This record gives sequence, C-alpha cells and structure tokens, in this order.
Amino acid sequence: MLRTIFNLLVIAAFVAFLGFAVALGIFFYFGRGLPDYQQLADYEPPTVTRFYAGDGRLLAEYAVEKRVFVPVEAIPKRVIKAVLAAEDKNFYDHPGVDVLSVVRALVDNLSHLGQNRRPQGASTITQQVAKNFLLTNELSLDRKIKEAILAFRIEHAFSKDRILELYLNEIYLGFGSYGVAAAALNYYDKSLDELSIEEAAYLAALPKAPNNYHPINKPEAAKARRNWVIERMASQDFISDSAAKAAKAAPLVVARKRGTADIAKADYFVEEVRRELLERYGEDALYHGGLSVRTTLDPKLQATAERTLRAGLIHYDRRHGWRGPIARIDPGPAWPQLLAALPKPKGLGEWRLAMVLNLDADAAWIGFADGGLGKIPLAKMQWARPWLEGEYLGPKVEKPADVVEVGDVVAVEADRNPVDGVTPPPGTYGLRQIPEIEGGLVAMDPHTGRVLAMTGGFDFEKSEFNRATQALRQPGSAFKPFVYLAALNAGFTPSSLILDAPFVIDQGPGLGKWKPMNYGEKFYGPSTMRLGIEKSRNLMTVRLAQTIGMGTVVKVAKRFDIVDDMPPILSMALGAGETTLLRLTNAYGMLVNGGKRLDPSFIDRIQDRHGKTIFRQDPRNCEACAVTHWLDEEETPEEETNGVPSISEVPELPALSEGIADQGSVYQVVSMLEGVIERGTGQIVRSIRKPLAGKTGTTNESLDAWFIGFSPDLVVGVFVGFDVPRSLGPRETGSRAAAPIFRDIMAETLKRKPAVPFRIPPGIQLVRVNAQTGLPARPGDRRVILEAFKPGTEPKERGPVLDGSTGVGEPTVPTDGTGGLY
Repeated sequence: MLRTIFNLLVIAAFVAFLGFAVALGIFFYFGRGLPDYQQLADYEPPTVTRFYAGDGRLLAEYAVEKRVFVPVEAIPKRVIKAVLAAEDKNFYDHPGVDVLSVVRALVDNLSHLGQNRRPQGASTITQQVAKNFLLTNELSLDRKIKEAILAFRIEHAFSKDRILELYLNEIYLGFGSYGVAAAALNYYDKSLDELSIEEAAYLAALPKAPNNYHPINKPEAAKARRNWVIERMASQDFISDSAAKAAKAAPLVVARKRGTADIAKADYFVEEVRRELLERYGEDALYHGGLSVRTTLDPKLQATAERTLRAGLIHYDRRHGWRGPIARIDPGPAWPQLLAALPKPKGLGEWRLAMVLNLDADAAWIGFADGGLGKIPLAKMQWARPWLEGEYLGPKVEKPADVVEVGDVVAVEADRNPVDGVTPPPGTYGLRQIPEIEGGLVAMDPHTGRVLAMTGGFDFEKSEFNRATQALRQPGSAFKPFVYLAALNAGFTPSSLILDAPFVIDQGPGLGKWKPMNYGEKFYGPSTMRLGIEKSRNLMTVRLAQTIGMGTVVKVAKRFDIVDDMPPILSMALGAGETTLLRLTNAYGMLVNGGKRLDPSFIDRIQDRHGKTIFRQDPRNCEACAVTHWLDEEETPEEETNGVPSISEVPELPALSEGIADQGSVYQVVSMLEGVIERGTGQIVRSIRKPLAGKTGTTNESLDAWFIGFSPDLVVGVFVGFDVPRSLGPRETGSRAAAPIFRDIMAETLKRKPAVPFRIPPGIQLVRVNAQTGLPARPGDRRVILEAFKPGTEPKERGPVLDGSTGVGEPTVPTDGTGGLY
C-alpha cells in the first residue's frame, strides 16, 4: 500500500515537473521577440486637439481618433464598476490572467464544438491592454499565448490603476469614440461624472462589439446588452436591486454631441488657425497631440460679421438681376423624386430647393421634395430682372412668368418679414439666388492685433478660398491714406493746397502717355490735402506722391506691411499694388493705435495635453497682477489675503510694440479719415453717429471695392469682388458695394456702447479752419471744421499751391501701363 502511494506520488511529481517544463518551454518559446511592454509607462494616446473661442466656447476639434484622456482617479467609480462588471469582475484579484474564466470558456467552447460559432474568449482587461497596445486582433492560439505572457509581465510592471487607466482611455466604443470620456460626450453630450447608471452601463456594454449594439440601428440588442451589464452590476453589489430595476426600465436614449452648433459659423477663421498650427507644429501634433488652442475669436462679433457680409453680397447680387433657375426638371408625376435626386448646390445653406408647379398673375406656386407646397408672391420676385452682361439689368418684372417657368428648380426661403405690421401667412416664400459675387471681412483689435472676427467668402462650403487672407487684390484709393501720411511726415499739413488739374506723363518709347483721372473725370483746381482724401481725388494724390518721391511712399507701405516689394512708380500711389484684406486692415489698425507696430494674431495661447503653455501671443509677465482684488478707496494697500496683496492702481506693463510712425502725423490722417465719413465718399456710414473714420477704395473699371474703417477700439476691413476679376458694374464703387457692409457691422457692434472720441496725442493742436480754404476761420465763415496741426504749422495765410513743378524727390513715372484708380 505504501509502495503504491509512493509510486503515485512519484508519477504526480513527474507529471508536475513535465507540465512545468512544458509551460516553461512555451513561455520561453513564445516570449521571445515580444514587444517591449515598458513602452506603456510613457504611453500618451492620440487625443483631440480643440480650438476655443475667446470666451472659452468650443469652436472645432481635430483628431484621427477622437479621444479625451482622463486620469483614472478622475473617472467616476460608477463608470469603473460598470466596466469591471461587464469585462473583468476579478480584475483587482487575478495576476493578469483569470484562470477560472479560462477554464469556464474552454468548457463552453468544447460543448459547442462543430457549431460554426465564434469561440468564447476569457480575456482580462490586462490581456486586452496587451492586445490593443502591443499585438494584433488575429484570432489564433499563438496570439492568445503571447497575450497571456504579456499580461503577466504588464501586471508585474504596472499598478492595477495604471492598467485600467490605459484600457479606459484606449478602447473604441463606436460613434467615433475612443475612450470612455469621448463616448460620454458623443453618446450623451455629458461629462463622465454626469452619467446615470443606465448610461454608464450602456457604455460598458460596447467594448465587445460597438456595431452590434448600435443604439439607433439595433436598439433591441443594445438595450438587452445594457440591461445585462446592469444585472451584473447588481450581482456584484455595485448597485442596489432597486437601482438596477429602475435603470433597466429606463429607455435607451442617446443625445448626440451638439459640438459647435451653439456658436457662430467661423469656418474661414478656424481653417486659418488650423493652417497656422500645421505650419508651427506639424500634422502629428495637430491631429494626435491633444493641444488646447485659445483663439482670439469673439463669437458675437463673428456672427455679426457672417450675417452682414452675406447680406451685403446678396444685396449686391439682387441689384444686378436674375441669372436663371438652378435646374429644370420634368414637371410630371415623378417631379418630387427628381427634385429629391438633385444634388444640393454649394452655398445653398438654409435655403430650400423647390420646383415651380404653376403660375398665375400674382404668384408662382411651388412644391418641395417632401410634398410640401407654397407660393412666391410677385412682390418677392420683382427684384429678379434679367441679368445682362456688364452687370446691367433687363426689363422690369411685370408677372411671375417674366422670371420663372413651370419645371424650374429655384432656391427659396420662408418669408417671415412683416409688411405693414402683418406677418406673411405660412407657405409664403421669397425667391433667392446664390451670389456669384464674393468678398471678405476682417475685424481686429487695433491695440493688440487680435483678429476678433473674419469671414473669407459667402459660404465656406461653396469655396474654401479665403478672400481675407489669400486673395491678392489692388486696394485702389484705400491705399491713399499712406501716401498722405508720407506727405505729412515730409512737412505738409492737412491745409496744404494741392492742384487738382490734368496730369500727364510720358511713360517712355512705345508706352504712350499716362493720364490718371478723377472719378467723374472732373477737375477742381487748388484744394486742401484734407479735401483731396475726403473726396478721393486721384490727381491730387499723384501730384503729392511725385513731389515727396515714390521712394518715400514705398518706405511707408513697407513699414505698415501693406506690400512687400512695391515698385516706386506713381500708379502705386493710387493703389495699384496688390495686397490682402488682412494686411490692409492691419495697416489701418496701426493708424488708429497711434502708429505702433501691429501683427495680426488668431491665437492667444496654446497648451499641450498636460496643460503646459507652449505658446502665448502676449509674452509679457505681470507679477503685480497676481492680486486677490482691487482696493476700494477706504482700504489700505497693506491688506493681504493669504499672503497675496491687494492693489488700488492698475499695474503698468511694458509696451508691446514699437512705434513706426510719428504720432502727430498719424492722428492727422485719422482726423482726415473722419472727414471721409462726415463729408466725403464714406457718408453712407455717417448714420451710425459715433466717432468713426475710414476710406473707400475702388480700382479701375470697378474690379475691386473696399472700405476699411475704424472706431477708436475696433478696425474693420471689407472687400467685395469677383474671384475672376470683372467689373462690378456701373457706379459700384467702394462707397456702394463695401461701405454698407461696414456700416451694418459697426451699427450693430457699437449700438450699446458709448461714443468714445479718437485719442489725441500730446502736441496736437485743434484749430478752427475754413473747410474749403484750410485757413483759420473768420467771423461769418459757414463751413468751419476743427483741423489738427503739429505745433507751429498752423496756417496764417494762403500758402503756395503744390502743382508738381517742384518736388522733394525725383519724379517717378509708371512703367507698367496701369491707368488711374479711384
């Protein structure tokens, strides 16, 4: 008997040794060449880069894998328990492999052998980490063995919490969500700590196969899987039975993430920021780095910019007539299907496509692809006179048939505008047309260079080309203020007299004579410099540029960063050099801020995934700003809170930028540009009745229309033109095509703000002068204005008239054949 027991023990020991040797051999064989699991110690998963507006609201997200990394200590226990109940209830007890679960799965798989069923797995969370980070999804015994070996190694090297953190931030949970935090946002538009039991359970149900439990496509399977997780949570005493019962009874409802729907469209602005980040940090940082980017965007101002530019372009487009329907389809019984099959035109936006069903004397009756009906009253179509080449108009519209025919597909918009206090009945629509005309608008803070709003076209979907930053166009007369600034620096005053008379220069052999003209082709004789800029006189500007020398003008243009390599020819004084709307608006910003250098910026601050600031637009430090509160008059500066003092005076920071022009000369230009709005080509803006200054710009044949203007604390630039340059049409100058857009955005932006005058620098004297002669006002003078003079430059009597016969520099002539601009 004892011998038998001894033999059995020997056999058992031999079998154990053999098993150990086999296991050791397997471990050695499959353990060779496995990926280095130590890399998980420094693992930083790809996370979402987010752009925020200046007020902190989300603008955009960029990522290959939309993931929000959350440390395990910040993940709510409810979420962790739901995941453990569904995926690995013994996670905190096993060494990386759950042997009991492996045996249970082995028995189950053997019992279903030959049934063409996918084998059941028993992978722990640690094994899933090994597979997801270090191995492939290959379904094989080799991979399972390697997975188990790596799981043991990972468990030995890392804490359970670190392993769980890697898992919860890495797993794919459907809806483009990587990690539980992204899934909470995408499925429920909630943060993790806001999830209910049933919501946490549903997310925990997804790791196995998100598509099999899709809440919309497979709601029954999704709810069943969620309830199974809830039951598991209750069985593990993670939640009470009553809580489980209530959670199971709750409907499975998802609330897709709203994203940026609550903020103004800012597609052009966001794309500009994206390009800057791409250039600064590269593609990997942008799409994987989890950067947090605080932009300069003002959402309210951006919404106003989008709205006013679109309205201005539509208004221009309607002034120049109807170009015809979007398409024509057979008005037979199948018209709804034909209409639904039509591709949506780019730029349609919130307008709808409709087909004309019938016409009568008073309206066009229309139908929609969804079966809805409506009408376009004749009054809403009378703008649609036929478009004629050259931006002319055809005959007036007398009846709907003059505009559309049955079968025409047109763009319409519900008409909700009251007429004589009466709102149109439901089903009333206005005829719309996607404009061909394009434009751009930029709004900046002239003291910091922060771009507060920008839109680069009618619709980003229609064209991603940014007319504010990418379009090189001639600014025309919008460049003239910098010619006048150069003249003021050379000793001229706003009251200096300049001859407004014909100007002819021989350009050289075979080039003919250059004869710039004023708009309207009239001459006005000797006029003050102020009058020359207010009325945008070309001939005065050319004479002035010839006298001071174009080299001087070129230097000013370069200092104000308008044009990089401007040739020193006279046509450049009339704005023939190409620039962008952003650069010209920035240059005007340097006028209103007193001649200080300004660099436009779209980004205030960039932080990496760990919250460390890696870029800050304003590099200044302000130690004195670290205070608890501002002191009242009764308080003393010695009072402190937690060792941090309180102060009563605003700390002074060092100047952010250098001066690039004489403050006195710059203010004189600002004062003259105020006159442009009060008495000159920008009078359409005067209705705002706030201190404003600006300048119109129109190029030859009205190819480009501009208005750049500013208040003391906001500068706005507007450009209007066709992408393939052609005339805007008769009388379509900057004052008609662009200035109304400037007026509308300024009116809305400034309507609740106090009227702040422009800041007058030290040394400037305001003298009452006759607006016509520029001489000191006398009793009885009717047109009297306040003119800005530097000390000792006030006129005492009528001075000489600048007629171009003498000059400060060598006369320069155009050599490019460019004609006059106005």
